[in-house]
Amino acid sequence: MSFDILRGTPEHASVLTDITIAAKRHWNYPEKWMEQWLPELTISSEYISENEIWMAVRDKKPVAYYSLQTSRHCEPPPLFFGGEAIPNTAMRLVRREEHPPRNDGSNLWLDNLWVLPEYMGQGIGKQLFQHALERSRLRGVSILKIEADPNAQGFYEKMGARKVGEHHHAEMDGQPRILPVMEIDL
Repeated sequence: MSFDILRGTPEHASVLTDITIAAKRHWNYPEKWMEQWLPELTISSEYISENEIWMAVRDKKPVAYYSLQTSRHCEPPPLFFGGEAIPNTAMRLVRREEHPPRNDGSNLWLDNLWVLPEYMGQGIGKQLFQHALERSRLRGVSILKIEADPNAQGFYEKMGARKVGEHHHAEMDGQPRILPVMEIDL
């Protein structure tokens, strides 16, 4: 499938939000959950201005996108291994010893990677992910971090990422919401 990869601009906020919501709905989450997640699934023009956004565009229509975020708005809760919480400061020390940073020490996160459901399985996600890796290398980082939706963990593993922990979110209807935290060496 042929498509262009173009830089997202603040004017794309609405269409990127539509892509995000459609892709998230594809995983058949309860509508009640989707409504609760709507604020964090909404892509604002400010978000686009503050982060690096790239879109897959086919026939002048964005069909997928990703975003790179230099740092999270807040420090994530501790990562968990084998049920044991490991403080974030300890994790950073381990990471620095294993993978010396080549940039200014800030973390680079793949904050979003979404593909419209009708375009899934056509290699767009893979090509966008490879583009994100190249953009990350150009920014001088040695590791790209990902907090993945559990449904996307297999995709990221196929792309070479490895699970390094878990982020425990608030429960949804009494069910724990645990997201894999992943990394890929660049």
